[in-house]
Amino acid sequence: MIRHKVMAFVAMSAASVMAFNVSAADVVDGPEVNWNVSTWGKQRAFTASVETIRDYVAEKTGGKFQIKIHYGEALSKARENLDGIKLGAFQMAMLCTAYHPAKNPTMSGLDLPFLPFPNLKVQTAVHEAYYYDPAVLADMARWDAMPLMSALLPQYEFTGVGDPPLTIEDWNGMRVRALGGIGEAMRKIGAVPTTVPAPEVYTSLERGTVDAASFPFTYAHVAYRLTDIGKWYTANLSPGANNCPVVMNIPAYKALPPEYQKLLEEAKEPAYEALYAAYEAADAKNFPMMKEKGIQPIEYSEEELAKFREVGGKPVWDAWIEQMNAEGHPGTQLFELIMTTAKEASGS
Repeated sequence: MIRHKVMAFVAMSAASVMAFNVSAADVVDGPEVNWNVSTWGKQRAFTASVETIRDYVAEKTGGKFQIKIHYGEALSKARENLDGIKLGAFQMAMLCTAYHPAKNPTMSGLDLPFLPFPNLKVQTAVHEAYYYDPAVLADMARWDAMPLMSALLPQYEFTGVGDPPLTIEDWNGMRVRALGGIGEAMRKIGAVPTTVPAPEVYTSLERGTVDAASFPFTYAHVAYRLTDIGKWYTANLSPGANNCPVVMNIPAYKALPPEYQKLLEEAKEPAYEALYAAYEAADAKNFPMMKEKGIQPIEYSEEELAKFREVGGKPVWDAWIEQMNAEGHPGTQLFELIMTTAKEASGS
């Protein structure tokens, strides 16, 4: 049932992303509610999800349901947003599960490398189905957290300094910022991965702490100024994408009137559409800029890409399934959910 609902959800297209055409008769009457959202960095494509949710619920309630977004780690460090949700320090937060895989082990399935996500629509379908799996919901509930939607990061690529890695062998010994499953894949390939929170990546690359850093392509490379110091970037490696959900504090959510809860669910459709549009607009602007800066694109042949997937993909999948099963989580079931939903959403 969930999977069919997800497919129907993804198939819909919002007529407008930011203009919701709310008449006076459509305004939902309810109490005044104020929520705070903790995130990091500045306003950018990644935050289009919570910004659209904020605007949607405010407009639909005539301003009675107000959501304030706190950028730049103003409320909490990026690594500590899940802890803040648990404490009830704020009602909503954006987080990346690879920052703390031990806190949310089941969620780490979406951090696996080289998953079959040909586009963001397929990725949306998989994330929506995965978030609502009972095992995942129970895992997050330990932190008084429930997922609302995915921030839906595009496939990652690397920007680096020094000699460009033109073959899989060239990555051997390179120090790379790579989280979660992408980090495990790079370790299998021979690189040395490290977990660096997004706000610290520019400094790490500038000082030579890392040789290359992976980020969602292209918007985050520009948002975090890697293109100011990078000499090259991978154009088609597509090693994966970190799972970064928008989560809510369960007690705060349950305290909302049902009408407001429904609005949050309704807001997801235009929020996803806003993400698609924001990432597309970022690429249209960033590719010419990167070319002008003279940053060298690295495009691997299909033969070389097959080596990356063979060495860095399936072994990481198998190890994750084995670990999850050993820890008492339904690893086999969760991985099958990813692959089956991706296949159905792709129409293959």
